Amino acid sequence: MRNLIWVAFTEPVTPGLVFPRSDWPLHITLLRFDVGDEASADVADVLAEVAEAPVRGALGTKLRVGEEAGFGHMGSIPVSLINHHPLLQGLHEEIVEAAVSNGARIATPNYILDHYRPHISRHDGKRPKSGDVVVLDQVALVDMAPDGDHTIRRILRLWTQDAQSLEEPTR
Repeated sequence: MRNLIWVAFTEPVTPGLVFPRSDWPLHITLLRFDVGDEASADVADVLAEVAEAPVRGALGTKLRVGEEAGFGHMGSIPVSLINHHPLLQGLHEEIVEAAVSNGARIATPNYILDHYRPHISRHDGKRPKSGDVVVLDQVALVDMAPDGDHTIRRILRLWTQDAQSLEEPTR
């Protein structure tokens, strides 16, 4: 299976950026999913095309950081929740539909659609504060194991508020 994830970065990133799995730039997860190996690099192109309009429609949305919470086993992962915003929820729902309609298996089916809780995971002392405003200005499709290497992540597609769509060729 090929592991992919849609995110909205809240720290600056660049197209094609490769980073260690333990050092993600701060981000809001939109959807994590798997596609079959037979899907090759074409799946990124198909998903990018299907999601183009909803991503563009959401760019520029201002989101407010809410309260702190703990996710994961026994609440051990500290996160900052993002207050509900209809454009963010709509983007999540459209990305879910795009992924499912293209044969994806949702990695966390209990945390999508009506159960989606947007948040920013905190790490290495980096975190937003309650009340902060973050702008949805960088949405990306990320490969969780480019070329089968689970120690790194690679941005496959990046949309920014200024450039709208910036691409790195898929492999």
